[in-house]
Amino acid sequence: MTSRIAIVTGAARGIGAATAIRLAEDGYDVAVLDLDSADCAETVAAVVATGQRGLAVGADVSDEVAVTAAVNLVVEKLGPPAVLVNNAGVLRDNLLFKMELSDWQTVMNVHLQGAFLMSRATQRYMTEAGFGRIINLSSTSALGNRGQANYSAAKAGLQGFTKTLAIELGKYGVTVNAVAPGFTVTAMTRATAERMGVTFEDFEKALVGQIPVRRVGQPEDIANAVSFFASERSGFVSGQVLYVAGGPTN
Repeated sequence: MTSRIAIVTGAARGIGAATAIRLAEDGYDVAVLDLDSADCAETVAAVVATGQRGLAVGADVSDEVAVTAAVNLVVEKLGPPAVLVNNAGVLRDNLLFKMELSDWQTVMNVHLQGAFLMSRATQRYMTEAGFGRIINLSSTSALGNRGQANYSAAKAGLQGFTKTLAIELGKYGVTVNAVAPGFTVTAMTRATAERMGVTFEDFEKALVGQIPVRRVGQPEDIANAVSFFASERSGFVSGQVLYVAGGPTN
């Protein structure tokens, strides 16, 4: 590995924050990217506490100009990225007949266009170095989930995107994989419970009964999987989707 620089999008909180911290513990300097750089302060502080360098970067991953500027800033302040984790995401849940076009477009733009723009902007540094790791965050919702036509389509699209980039970039020493979390405790899942009009405790209790390991996921569970895909040890693994969901999926 010629560089120990990682970029994690959507890293101000939740799975992104846990992933940024885990990669710092693994020895990476980490660019913590989210919409507002001020929101990244807590994650950056946790990265720095591990002894690694951290950088807060504010950018909308669906905006081409913003992505270019963000990656340029990372290269200037930390160095060329060797690892990219496309974690940024939003929810705009609704049943199909109630879903607005803007709800569809927002989810597609952040998840799919964001992953495309970030991957395109960083891959040249990886291919030039002959080493790179791109990890995309999919979801068990890619298999279908009521009220999430937009989110499910975007997360399924990320799996196809992952497999295609693995084919294109493999000969340059760049692997591309996806992690697909099951139910994980984050601000987004808490918001889902609120939107459904139930307490998060009741929401969690109902779901635990459907999970073979009898617990819900924590952000650190997902970060552990990302850590493997980001490491040199995973060099012969590419184009894969790893479901981190506490049991088999359909």
